[in-house]
Amino acid sequence: MAIERSLFLEIVKDAYSAYYTIIPAEETELPLAFRADYNAQDERYFLTKNASIWRNEKKEYAFVFSAAAFDQETVKKCIDWALEDMLPKVKPHKEHQYTNCKVVFIADSLDEATISAVKKSKFSKSYGFLSAQGYTELVAAAVDLSTEKTYTNRVGHGLESFFHKLFALRHEEA
Repeated sequence: MAIERSLFLEIVKDAYSAYYTIIPAEETELPLAFRADYNAQDERYFLTKNASIWRNEKKEYAFVFSAAAFDQETVKKCIDWALEDMLPKVKPHKEHQYTNCKVVFIADSLDEATISAVKKSKFSKSYGFLSAQGYTELVAAAVDLSTEKTYTNRVGHGLESFFHKLFALRHEEA
């Protein structure tokens, strides 16, 4: 039993809103549903906050695209557009750990060529000598609502369990 795409998008948006700031889709020819921004800073200090031992900054920009189906060309265009939008926002410095670009494709059904394109997608960039000022990676996933399966690139395996939990939650509610 397949889930309706608009309903699933609301479930995904609700799940992301717990830790991410949801940005409505801007005008583009691509099927962007929404963008979600995540910012976190961790630090350790000795006795007082003025005596900081270390700090690090983590950022993530998630772009969620939604369509009845995707083809290889559209997947590539969406990934390239997301990277072009995200990369100028990266500000490397000594406390920067990472800024990742997460691209999620939600479709009613996916063909093998599209799944393969998502699995093969990759991008990484290091800042400073030996990543001393952090790094950026592309995390990509495609969700097939007809089979309730998630396909990811090498870096995106965490998204498989995330969407598996969303599907399981939906079945518990039904």
